[in-house]
Amino acid sequence: MTEPESLEPQFVYDRPSMWPTARTWIKHLVLLAVTFCTVTIAGTLFPFGPYQTLPDADPQTSAEFFQLLLSLPFKYAALIADAVNALFTQPGYLTYGLSFSLSLLFILICHEMGHYIACRIYRVDATLPFFLPTPPMVGPAGTFGAFIKILSPMPSRRAVFDIGVAGPIAGFFALVPIAIAGVATMEPAPPELLAVPSGLVFSDPLLMRLLGALMGQDPTTGIGNAFYFAAWVGLLVTALNLFPSGQLDGGHAIYAVFGEKVHYWTGRVAFPVMAILSLLGMYFYNSPSGFLFAIILFIMMRIKHPRPFDQTPLDSKRKVIALLTLIIFLLCFVPFPIQLN
Repeated sequence: MTEPESLEPQFVYDRPSMWPTARTWIKHLVLLAVTFCTVTIAGTLFPFGPYQTLPDADPQTSAEFFQLLLSLPFKYAALIADAVNALFTQPGYLTYGLSFSLSLLFILICHEMGHYIACRIYRVDATLPFFLPTPPMVGPAGTFGAFIKILSPMPSRRAVFDIGVAGPIAGFFALVPIAIAGVATMEPAPPELLAVPSGLVFSDPLLMRLLGALMGQDPTTGIGNAFYFAAWVGLLVTALNLFPSGQLDGGHAIYAVFGEKVHYWTGRVAFPVMAILSLLGMYFYNSPSGFLFAIILFIMMRIKHPRPFDQTPLDSKRKVIALLTLIIFLLCFVPFPIQLN
């Protein structure tokens, strides 16, 4: 006796898919425009840009500390106002900010449109990309990224795989030329600057190190620029999405390739491994960034993956693409991306 769901894939493939309305386009374009503004401002500020940041403060008493907390919103507002003024009055800042924002948004758009186009191919209803603007320096890059929301069931494991990996693959190939530009135009830091602790160190993913070796550059001793930082953020976003857990892109790939049981256990192995790594990173490298990975994996571990109608295993071609996706993850991932010096 066969299960009734065996008839469902034909129904899903033949159904018309939802098209966005004009009102929907306007809503998503407004979010994109706001994100463009916040990312452009963030691109000029610490830690990615050359513009001044909030002044250092060292309160010695509880009253001074309380006074500092009260003054921070006003200092922050003044800083953002000054940065915006610099963007409109100093061409160098505008060029730098736009180089960062356009590069980063190009990577994010390619990533999300990879998912969206794959959804259209399989007639899976999905929203247009939602871009998430954040106040500059609160979300350091001016955004928490973007996402699409899938609104209808997945027809097959093949659809789960193709939709899941289309985003990170598209985003990765979009960021490679930006990373090349960033490494190629990176200026070496003066020896006296290297001798002084900077307070914040960006760890270079394997892709950046390989590009540096090919071009005779050493990213670890260079001064970052707008293209380098945009590519660096893009690599971080790609690595986060490719963790093999929950409904992250890597979770979709693991489910499609190996099935439900393996997907269940990879999520439950990835979290404690990352939790241990985050503790080691804090102890040996003074890096709190591993805790972000651990928190995300803890949340995703508890999200069950929806079961597609058609459980036919993937073909060999898609298994090769799965291996390519693993290589992309290794090129993007660094366990301790930010270290406090």
